[in-house]
Amino acid sequence: MERARLLRTIGILGAFGLLALALYFRFHASLVEPFWLDEAYSAYAAGKGFGFLWHVVATYETHPPFYYSLLRCWTLLFGDSLAGHRSLGYVAGVAVLPVIWLGARDSGRLAGLDPRRIAWGATAFAAVSIALVAMTREVRPYPVMILVYAGTLWALVRLGIAAERGRGVAGRPFAGYLVGLALMLWLHNLGVLYAAAIGLAFAALVLRARLSRRDWVRIVSGHLLVLLAWLPALAILADQAPTWVRATWLTFSWATVPGKLAILYAAPGFAPGVALFVLAGLAIWRLMERAPARRLAAALFALALVPPGLSIALSAMVAPVFIMRTMTPVAVPAMLLLSIGTIGWAAGWRRHVGLTAGLVVAFHMILVDVRERQHVGGQQDWYGVVRFLAPRWQPGDVLLAYPNEGALPLVFALRDRGVTIPVRPVPTPVPSIGVGGWYPTGSRGVVSLPRDRLRAIAREPAVQAARTVWLLRLGPRAYDKGDMFLRELSVGRRPVARLYWNPINLIALRRAEKS
Repeated sequence: MERARLLRTIGILGAFGLLALALYFRFHASLVEPFWLDEAYSAYAAGKGFGFLWHVVATYETHPPFYYSLLRCWTLLFGDSLAGHRSLGYVAGVAVLPVIWLGARDSGRLAGLDPRRIAWGATAFAAVSIALVAMTREVRPYPVMILVYAGTLWALVRLGIAAERGRGVAGRPFAGYLVGLALMLWLHNLGVLYAAAIGLAFAALVLRARLSRRDWVRIVSGHLLVLLAWLPALAILADQAPTWVRATWLTFSWATVPGKLAILYAAPGFAPGVALFVLAGLAIWRLMERAPARRLAAALFALALVPPGLSIALSAMVAPVFIMRTMTPVAVPAMLLLSIGTIGWAAGWRRHVGLTAGLVVAFHMILVDVRERQHVGGQQDWYGVVRFLAPRWQPGDVLLAYPNEGALPLVFALRDRGVTIPVRPVPTPVPSIGVGGWYPTGSRGVVSLPRDRLRAIAREPAVQAARTVWLLRLGPRAYDKGDMFLRELSVGRRPVARLYWNPINLIALRRAEKS
């Protein structure tokens, strides 16, 4: 009795310690990091009305407007401050931990393993997962996608349990599966890759010869409803894809793939890489012992490997779409597989090898999390830009943001710091649609102008009258090739201040005073 009470106490303390660690990594200093460019896009869109979101955003943004609408609803309730925007990711990033626990627990039951051990192992890995920690702090669709993917995995496992018990396609888990499938399709244009993985997992866990005619009717009609719900998002994808394929400045390199996959599934480095393969092998070995466990293995590996595999294939053959943050939901099934490999064996040498490999992976995850938390300033330090700009700005100066998207994070940083400096996006505020030029990022809302257009802007009376013209450029090699705009603005002026924090480039050009 005393031993059982001691174990319960240790378990409770361990759970609280794990939660504290997870919260620290997810929240620490996140409110001193400004919006970076993509987050500023989210906040900008969420500040618009629903008409703008569904009629304008869909014409230039490379993602469906669903997430932006969700974020708008959220900020209407919790405010449009930095904390208000980030809180949606906070809630999703913390809520995913109990959902992973539930999915892992039922996975253990389906596979004939100790459900609580598998659940706590998966949750422990998820608490310190590099990908899951990083995305909790993002004002982007990814934390919501991760939560939905985890919920869909749980629904799939519940469907698998029902199928094993001869209950066919269970109602509520099937409804949860369909909702998760539809949400993944609407949360991101690459949601179709996740839908493929989810469909394969459904086939592995549920489809079998003894399903009744009623089950098949339910399966077919349910998927048809999801397809009908997805059609508007598919139309947006079909409209946007050609521009992205022709114009994106992103590149794909096979050399970066191993490092990105390591962060998604475990941690970078030789030791955690070896440990990852060991744990994957042990998980497969353990799950091959029973038919239900083999079905679970097929489902988990499909959920973990299919989206990155398809995105890598598309990147190599069509256009670069393999961006690590877009693939972070696959960390959810990966954490479950890591748990099975680490503590799925109750005794013997495989248990010791699994525990050792699991500790190696967890240690390196924590190491990266700690290192990331020591870097304060975020992906792009726009607050630092404000600190540089504010004491040097003079009334009558002009600040031009080229391309126009550079104005988005700067305006939010100025707002957060209570500094009033007008920013003029060039050629117009986002989106610059129908103004001519070309689209280096594949977005119709961000345009690069020909030299004669840039010269005309530089010769405008208001620009010419300014004593100092500030030029803010993001990715000048893509948008201002040959420094065309910089050269036009430099006529009769000389540089007096310069800040370059890749990709942020800020230059002050002062008019030469007449003697």
